[in-house]
Amino acid sequence: MTSLVEIYRRFPTKEAAVAHLEKVRWPHGPECPLCGATSTARHTENGRADRWQCWTCHRSFSATVGTMFHNSHVDLQRWFLLISLMLNAKKGLSAMQAARDLDMRRPTVWSMMHRIRGAMKDDGRLLSGLVEMDEGYLGGKPRKRNRRDDDTPSPRGRGASKTPIVGAVERGGRVKKLRWCCTK
Repeated sequence: MTSLVEIYRRFPTKEAAVAHLEKVRWPHGPECPLCGATSTARHTENGRADRWQCWTCHRSFSATVGTMFHNSHVDLQRWFLLISLMLNAKKGLSAMQAARDLDMRRPTVWSMMHRIRGAMKDDGRLLSGLVEMDEGYLGGKPRKRNRRDDDTPSPRGRGASKTPIVGAVERGGRVKKLRWCCTK
């Protein structure tokens, strides 16, 4: 997880954020997302250094085409900040709180959060290669209640009603979360 200070250090300007997205998206050089050609060059119209020109289909594009950042008027720095806020929030993050933190309107932040959640959605593909798994139980110790004569004590150990969770990781990075409830 990355802190907000680290985000500001890594991406002090809009150009630094765009350069990072280009490097992550195209590690072997820019590629046209419309036709797949690699014969591209910087598009320097109106001083916009974030656009590229394809020499095959003669269309211009940016690194955000086909991503959750596409057709957004919000700069990439704020997108990265919101992603960091969502990942670091232990109990979730409301759109209202994120809007206050980022100094933006709530409907805009709400829409951005839905795009981020959509990008994190499972694609349905099976894991392959070396797969590591681990299990755990969701839920803490039962809370103490007021003692009455007709109360039954809270079960501990195997009798506790906790939700089992299994996580699986593909050696290479893809993660699957599996969660199910056991009925008794």
